[in-house]
Amino acid sequence: MTKTSKTDWSRLARQDDQAIDTSDIPELNDNFFREAELRVPAKQTVTIRLDTDVLAWFKEQGGGYQTRINQLLRQYMQAQQKLR
Repeated sequence: MTKTSKTDWSRLARQDDQAIDTSDIPELNDNFFREAELRVPAKQTVTIRLDTDVLAWFKEQGGGYQTRINQLLRQYMQAQQKLR
């Protein structure tokens, strides 16, 4: 199932940043960034058995293939959590 975007991307690409209405969001100031905390989930080294062609496909996409596999697994996990 694919949903087609109704966004006029070419119009947005031509739009000047000053024309963007940001009145509904607060501006992030220096204080925000001073107090911001980066929370990165801890990683654990594991051994996982993948089909050879699946692993080859991810490696063909270039460096960071393990991160991409992790991102896909996280998206699947979150989708399953929403179903409960």
